[in-house]
Amino acid sequence: QTAPLIYANIARLACENRSLPQLKALKISQQQFKKATLNNDPAQAAMHNHQFHHIIGDMSQNCYLIPSLQRMLIDHTRLSQTFYRPASPAESALVRQACEQHDQMIAAIENRHAEVAVDLTLQHWALSQDRMERFVRPDPLPVELASPKETANAI
Repeated sequence: QTAPLIYANIARLACENRSLPQLKALKISQQQFKKATLNNDPAQAAMHNHQFHHIIGDMSQNCYLIPSLQRMLIDHTRLSQTFYRPASPAESALVRQACEQHDQMIAAIENRHAEVAVDLTLQHWALSQDRMERFVRPDPLPVELASPKETANAI
């Protein structure tokens, strides 16, 4: 529930406070992320995605939001491995879209377009949110209901 708020505010502040060395590091991280997604390596994709968002967090230079982001990234990185392990062509398309969104986020941060960065960040969160929530809260096991008469002699 709080993740979109934190990610969006981090993105806004990153546009305002980013440095050129941080932009360079973000672009390198994105290259590594792209390579991992193209190689269908979910563990590496998750780790490079973590690094990508961690760098954006550092760009924000906000001593209150960064610790919250770091705590979220731990769970997000673990859970995102399900996202980076697509089981269908539609899910593969979502991974490609996430990669494209990273490129767009870099451009928005580089050009200091805060509103664009915030919008992209929220779209990026929504892209994987459903898949990760299904992992955290899977469908319950089916329960067979039997009548009292059917279970009267059960041990």
